[in-house]
Amino acid sequence: MYGPQQHILVLSQNTKRDSGRKVQLENINAGKTIADLIRTCLGPQAMLKMLMDPMGGIVMTNDGNAILREITVQHPAAKSMIEIARTQDEEVGDGTTSVIVLAGEMLAVAEQFLQQQIHPTVIIRAYREALEDMIKHLNTDVSIPLDKADKEKMAEVIKSCVGTKFIGRWSDLAVKIALDAVETVMLTENGRTEIDIKKYAKVEKIPGGSIDESCVLRGVMLNKDVTHPKMRRYIEKPRIVLLDCPLEYKKGESQTNVEIVGDQDFTKLLQIEEEHVAKVCADIIAVKPDVVFTEKGVSDLAQHFLLKAGITAIRRLRKTDNNRIARACGATIVNRTEELTENDVGTGAGLFEIKKLGDEYFCFVTDCADPKACTILLRGASKDILNETERNLQDALHVARNLMLEPRVLPGGGAVEMAVSQALTNKQIQGPYRAVAQALEIIPRTLAQNCGANTIRTLTALRAKHASHPVGSGPCTWGIDGESGQIVDMKEKGIWEPLSVKLQVYKTAVETAILLLRIDDIVSGSKKKNSDGTGATPAQAAQGME
Repeated sequence: MYGPQQHILVLSQNTKRDSGRKVQLENINAGKTIADLIRTCLGPQAMLKMLMDPMGGIVMTNDGNAILREITVQHPAAKSMIEIARTQDEEVGDGTTSVIVLAGEMLAVAEQFLQQQIHPTVIIRAYREALEDMIKHLNTDVSIPLDKADKEKMAEVIKSCVGTKFIGRWSDLAVKIALDAVETVMLTENGRTEIDIKKYAKVEKIPGGSIDESCVLRGVMLNKDVTHPKMRRYIEKPRIVLLDCPLEYKKGESQTNVEIVGDQDFTKLLQIEEEHVAKVCADIIAVKPDVVFTEKGVSDLAQHFLLKAGITAIRRLRKTDNNRIARACGATIVNRTEELTENDVGTGAGLFEIKKLGDEYFCFVTDCADPKACTILLRGASKDILNETERNLQDALHVARNLMLEPRVLPGGGAVEMAVSQALTNKQIQGPYRAVAQALEIIPRTLAQNCGANTIRTLTALRAKHASHPVGSGPCTWGIDGESGQIVDMKEKGIWEPLSVKLQVYKTAVETAILLLRIDDIVSGSKKKNSDGTGATPAQAAQGME
């Protein structure tokens, strides 16, 4: 039986139903529109976009993912294009603009074949074959291994990532911050390397000062002050205890009623509460800490006991901050004070201090012996500048992480695209396969366009360089200098990109194009409602179908 609330997909005359080639061409146009929006944001001479969010705030950025996250689109194909920028950002953290531009071009070159009445599956088959060849070329012919111990080479790669962003002017500082942070949080155990930037490299943005004052702290910084004004604010070589329990009497979970009969009972109740707090504090004092951090509250009485023992207390930490302090100073988070032992006390930190930055107090646990967590302190003129700096820095951190995990690099500046395009063209396969080779040229072409060079002349010269490159003499590293639009050797210029980012860009772009070409119909289901607001009955649905 159908319930009155059940909605049924009703295909009536007014249901929007397009089919076949028309829908595929519509999808291609939607993809091209999104790509055109982002195209000016590629390369070192990239323009910024200013976006208004629904709350009235503004976002200024040239990060593909950040732009697309803020805009609202109706077309389903455009929505899936926006989704790929997010995937790219989550997977490798960089290349969000490239992936959109490339996916849009992959769709654009398919348009001519659809108009020639070639079946989409034929195009898709050619795209798949081209993608396999592209990945093979990237892994073998074009990429070169990188020595992780060579700091200068690592810095070069991160610098070419940062160069296209807003913080390009402070690239040396950004590179140093990214490398320091990633090396700090890198953890190798049982032959497995783990670099968790999200959990253990926290970015703290404090308006004021200039970007030059940004740094990586060998330890952790929290936006907290001590609970009692008389507690110590500067402690060298502190003994740190981390708790996950309240330093106050237990409150009832829900409404708790206590019936008091005798006149002594209320005094007894208060006394028990005080004894409980005193016992908890005695357990803490027994291990002789200097600083106590707890995720829960600290009552006035507990503050009194801890102050008498010369212990500084900081309350209501976030769980993530507590985990970071534990990694930085080697303490263990304890859930019950009775279980506190000497082994749980963290002694790895060199300094605990409270400082005032701007108009807020911050707590620093720094100079740690072997910190496996860190805080990146960002300063800048305004909130918008800080937000954009943070977005750029996240990209740099991800690139540094990718290099540590997979140390292979490719020449930048569109050199890879031209080399792979040349390799595909040399296979002499016509049709959609050849079109993929042409589509790859959009990256160097856009780089040339964005810095105002003569696009046709520059691309022709670059194509000639790659075509005349002798086979078997390593990858051809000629590409476009995004600053001047000249053709330069990327090896001499020192512009490199991580292999993992490029692989992800190609896979995502081609697979999105394949996905959108597969669609031959867009059917929107409409809910038919009765005048009283209930759903349509089966009989009414049948009438709608006629």
